[in-house]
Amino acid sequence: MNVLEGPLQGLLIIEPTLFHDDRGLFLESWNARQYLRANNKLDFVQDNVSISKKGVLRGLHFQNPAQQGKLVTVLMGEVFDVVVDLRIASKTFSRWYDETLSATNMRQLYIPPGFAHGFAVLSHRALFHYKCTEYYEPSTERTLLWNDPDVGIDWPLDNPILSSKDRVGKRLKDFKSEELFAS
Repeated sequence: MNVLEGPLQGLLIIEPTLFHDDRGLFLESWNARQYLRANNKLDFVQDNVSISKKGVLRGLHFQNPAQQGKLVTVLMGEVFDVVVDLRIASKTFSRWYDETLSATNMRQLYIPPGFAHGFAVLSHRALFHYKCTEYYEPSTERTLLWNDPDVGIDWPLDNPILSSKDRVGKRLKDFKSEELFAS
């Protein structure tokens, strides 16, 4: 397993060791001893799976309170995965980072608490898996507008398929400081 530090503090890009042979592929997608060496704060309590078709954009979601860290993996297909730093005291506050995650490269992202997260499906269909460090709490979920011009994410699609919740997310400048993250 190769662990790379992302350009935003706390963000990890994880490249699991892949074992290919004539039967296919094998990898460890999670091993507590290995992953805890990379980040000693990982304590996952919930796994989620979404299946989405091409053109779907999910996000940009975060919870506060009940802040979630997430380990995300694409098991089928390909997505354009995006995180936005919402930690007010961070040097990279409001900056975003993208990574193409796919069943071919099997890269994973560890997204620490304090980030909004979303993805757009690039393939015909995508099976997206994420492990969470905190339980889903609908009452604390927030949505950052996917196309907030002040954040300026360069999404690879013009007219994404959005849920009603994602269509009406808030611009970053419209969040109160207590809705975001202190550090």
